[in-house]
Amino acid sequence: MITKTEIMKYIEEKYNSLPEYIFEKFPNYCVFRHTRGKKWFCLIMTVPQNKLYGENNEMIEIIDVKIDPVLGDIIRNSPFIYPAYHMNKEHWITIDLSQVDHFEQIAGLIEDSYQLTVK
Repeated sequence: MITKTEIMKYIEEKYNSLPEYIFEKFPNYCVFRHTRGKKWFCLIMTVPQNKLYGENNEMIEIIDVKIDPVLGDIIRNSPFIYPAYHMNKEHWITIDLSQVDHFEQIAGLIEDSYQLTVK
């Protein structure tokens, strides 16, 4: 299982982007912006599991990342990837961090999101 803390540290070190806590109603949600155009490339949240799947109210850590819509149709079949929670479902996906075994499984998706938000 990958944690929110690991994701945050990775993004801060690799992309020189610091978390921004911009949601008054959800003070634990944070966004990371691209250093150039200031567009979001990652949103980290803690939500009830049933917001994505199942009926369990247990809180899970998730990230939303931007994707190429063509790729989205392919990768949404992965066991830890869901249609975006609270974002455009064509251009964003949600990753349930509790279902990710190895960081390498999502590092490329974070990189893709960063590159897609360069403009």
